[in-house]
Amino acid sequence: MSEPQGRNEVVLRWRREARCVPLARAELRKALAGWGLQELEDDALVVASELVTNAVRHAVAPRDREIETRYVRLAHGVRVEVHDACPVGPVVREGADTGGRGLHLVSALADRWAVGERSGPGKRVWAELSVKDR
Repeated sequence: MSEPQGRNEVVLRWRREARCVPLARAELRKALAGWGLQELEDDALVVASELVTNAVRHAVAPRDREIETRYVRLAHGVRVEVHDACPVGPVVREGADTGGRGLHLVSALADRWAVGERSGPGKRVWAELSVKDR
């Protein structure tokens, strides 16, 4: 894991292994606390878990290619990004099976999310969450 960090951004790289999912969540938890965004923690951690898990399980790429997470402080929230070397986007699945519905959770919890290009091979999947007005 490498850890270049900026004041408003945390960038980390992970091996494509299931054990990176809780580690990525822990780093997001620390970033949110540092930015005073603890109220986003529950939803943001679910979003990060789903996006990182998708990259670990479904991104078809050479085994030595890492996953990158970027947690970016926004004016009123956070953007969670997961980069991987597979150009194929995630699939939103329908149906009653117990797997494959994580993107429905992301859609329900995030203000917005999308798949886009990144520098280098592969894609970037991101979601933004904001503090709700009280």
